[in-house]
Parts: sequence; C-alpha cells; structure tokens
Amino acid sequence: MNTRSHVTWKWILLCSLSLIAAAAVALLLWWQFARPAQLYPPEIISRANTLQERILSFDAHIDIPLGFGGQGREADRDVHGQFDLVKAARGRLSGAALSIFAWQEFWVGGNGPHRPTPGFAEAARHEQDTRYRIITGIARDFPERAGIAYSPADFRRLAHEGKFAIVISMLNAYPLGDEISRLDDWAARGMRIFGFNYVANNAWSDSSRPMPFFGDSPDELGGLSDLGRRAVTRLNDLGVVIDVSQMSSNALEQTATLSRAPLIASHSGIRGLVDLPRNLSDRELRLIRDTGGVVHIVGFSSMLRPFSKETLTKVNAMRAELGLREVESLGQASMPADPVFSIWPEKKFGEYASRLYPILDTDPRASLQEFGDAIDYAVKKIGIDHVGISSDFNDGGGVVGWENVGDTRNVTAELIQRGYSDEDIAKLWGGNFLRVWEQVQQSAKPSSEGNPS
Repeated sequence: MNTRSHVTWKWILLCSLSLIAAAAVALLLWWQFARPAQLYPPEIISRANTLQERILSFDAHIDIPLGFGGQGREADRDVHGQFDLVKAARGRLSGAALSIFAWQEFWVGGNGPHRPTPGFAEAARHEQDTRYRIITGIARDFPERAGIAYSPADFRRLAHEGKFAIVISMLNAYPLGDEISRLDDWAARGMRIFGFNYVANNAWSDSSRPMPFFGDSPDELGGLSDLGRRAVTRLNDLGVVIDVSQMSSNALEQTATLSRAPLIASHSGIRGLVDLPRNLSDRELRLIRDTGGVVHIVGFSSMLRPFSKETLTKVNAMRAELGLREVESLGQASMPADPVFSIWPEKKFGEYASRLYPILDTDPRASLQEFGDAIDYAVKKIGIDHVGISSDFNDGGGVVGWENVGDTRNVTAELIQRGYSDEDIAKLWGGNFLRVWEQVQQSAKPSSEGNPS
C-alpha cells in the first residue's frame, strides 16, 4: 500500500470513529434528556405487553387518506401517518374498521348556501371508490400481513394467523343519492359497517353538525327521512352494522327504535364531560345500550377535554373582528356552524376557518388519562359490555400517549392502571364489538338473490 493510500484509509477510519462517537454521545443525551417519559410503571407496561399479545384488539374507526399507499405512505413501511401495517404490528392491534368516507360536497364560488348537485355527488362517489381500492389493495398487495374480515369468524381467523384484520366501514350516505340499492352493492363489495352522517345533513338523515354554509338547518328532516327509515331496515336485512356516530339526536333515537339489531357508535365522545353536539348525551348512551349495542369512545382531543379559557378568549377576539357575536363555549364555533354562515360568501367563510383552526391547534391536547376518564364515565353509565375503543386516526384523532396505532399497548396500560380486569379490557378492545357483529349477522334476512356473508 502506498503512503497516499495509507493516509486516505487512516483518514476514513478516523472520520468513521468520530461519527460513531458523536452518534453515541447524541444517543446518550437523547436517552437522558429528550426521550419520552415512561408513561407507566414497568410492571404495568409488562402486563400490558403480555395482555396485548393475548387479546383481540379492534379500533372501530380509522380513516384512510386518499394518498395512502403512495410513495412515503406505503402500507408496509413505518412511515408518515398514524396507521400502517408496521405500526399496527408493533402495537399488536389485531384489526380495525377502515373507513370509506366522502366529503358532503366541494365548495364553489358564489354567495349563499351551496346545495348538493349531481356533479358533487359524482365526485363524492369517486372519492368512495378510490378509498375502497386503497383499502382492499392493502389485503391484495400484502396477503401475508393483512386480510379483509367479512365476518367475526374471519376477524378471529386473521388475527390468529398474525394478520391485520380489515373491516370495511362506510361513513356518509350523501354519495349514495336516493338509491337504497347502493347499500346492496356495497355490502356485496364487503362493507360491514355503515354510518349515515358526516358533517352536514343529507337526504337520509340529519347530522349532529348541520352546516349553514351548505344551507342546512338543525333537524330539518326531523331525524331520519323516509329514505333513511327504509335504509335502517335494509341494513338490518343485509347484516350490516349500523353506526350512529355523527347523527342528530332525533335521528339516533329513531334508528334505535327502528333497528331490530344492535347499533354501534364507532367514534364518539361523552357530552357529560365535554358539551359538544357531536358527543353523546347520557340518554343517547342508554339508547345505544338498550339495543344491545356498543359505544366506542374516541381518542380525539377536543372531544375529550374542553378548550381552555385562553383559547376561547382568542377565538372571541377573532370573531369580534369579523363582526360575530361572542360565544361562551366552542361547541358551535369550533365546527363551525354559526347560522350567519348561510349568507356569507365563500371567501369570508374561508377566512374564518383559516383563522379559527390555528387558534384551536394551540390548545393543550388531551392525554390518555382523559381518554380513560371518558371510558370510565361510559362504563359507569351503560356497563362494561357496551363500551369500546376507537382512535379516529388520520382525521384528527390522537392524544398524548396514543399518537398512532403503534401506541396501542399504552391504552391497555392505562386501563390496567385504572383497575380493569383482563377480561374487561378484552371486552373493551374488541370482544363487545365482535358480539354485536355476530348478532347483527345472525338477524340478517337473506334476499332471494342471496345475501353477502
């Protein structure tokens, strides 16, 4: 080896050793000062790890972004986003309801309310189809890691094979227009959970969040329309689980009366703790319980803890600048759903929203403790057999300590620390939903053409 080569390799070696030393120092500093604080005592974490390996765990509502599966958002890589198969395996989440949802309509220029048009409905149907292809593509592209569960038996089989069990859910009847037969089509494609509403009313049901900007008024249908009433019966016949999250109170009560099968709320909070129209009242909790159903408490910060007084003050200052009345809570202002929006032009409405949400985002986030408080409240009101868990990841969900599906074990640790037994935790994490799903499918009435399994 000549002298120049020897010097070059020596320099490379020294640089490499320096980099390794620097990395070691950085790791030590992170371990001592920057690493996340241990949320629970070691013995609780150990129990949670052991239990999570044994139980079937089900998250009742995860949204799938339209870009999911593309570069940087691959399903089989631990990348950006709150859900992927790697994180799910790390958290030992057995499966989840992956939601096919679509926006009510897209805003266009002009003044006044924006009512649905055929073009809007077609765009929403395209959005549904895109999400369906993404969700089914996960099982198609990674059959050794995931599969579609069409029944509780499928869910259990997939979980025991070590595969992530996907339950296909749909949220928002708006894209279906007035064609109940589309429910049959979607059930044949694998839909097993159906929720009537998202933001804004539609032709089937009133929403808990009517949008004046779209021309909505509260309870304009009086709950369910005739179309919605017929849909309840058809969903029962098809063996599809009805999801009442985001319905108005009247619509929820009517659905509970009409349905011969148990209902679920797939992602809801507790109004007795945080007074939002989107959260469920004690009466609504009991209505769902009395069908034999399950209320899945959602890990969504603003639904678990009220906004602070400081945030309310900032919002009211902003509202005053726009000529709006002061509000005493953010229950309406945070949606936003002020009646005055029905006569505002889009540009002014957009200015309000663009200023509101950055203020709300500065509010302290809820923690797993507050999530546990909401579960405790529901269990005390309606019993351990009627409560479940959901995250609403990828659409605003996530609390401190449960940032993505990889943190699933932390939820279990929180429940253990609160004194829940292993049996009760298994019910909360999936047992209750699987029971409801079995009852819904058992009460189905196959049509003469044959009913999807």
